[in-house]
Amino acid sequence: MKAFQQSLKKLEAADTQVLGVSMDSPFANKAFADQIGVTFPLLSDWGGEVTHQYGVYVDKYKAARRINLLIGKDGKIIEEQVDKEAIDPSKLVAACERRKLKE
Repeated sequence: MKAFQQSLKKLEAADTQVLGVSMDSPFANKAFADQIGVTFPLLSDWGGEVTHQYGVYVDKYKAARRINLLIGKDGKIIEEQVDKEAIDPSKLVAACERRKLKE
């Protein structure tokens, strides 16, 4: 999350909306965002409906995998980073910038 916050200006300049999603409650998300200084919205998937729909729920851990998705305006996934790869969003930032240049 902090890495996305650090890249937020670049992402916004590339017409990209950054959203965080977790299975935590809205109250826990707000506390977490305040604690780490995140200013983009953190959405609550309380109950895991979206997590299940995207196929990233792990039964063993009763939680979602770490995943970053670049979703186009048409709702289709353009790029994704999963697990360890999802810690550094620079690949997605570059993809957003490339897409902006094509417009």
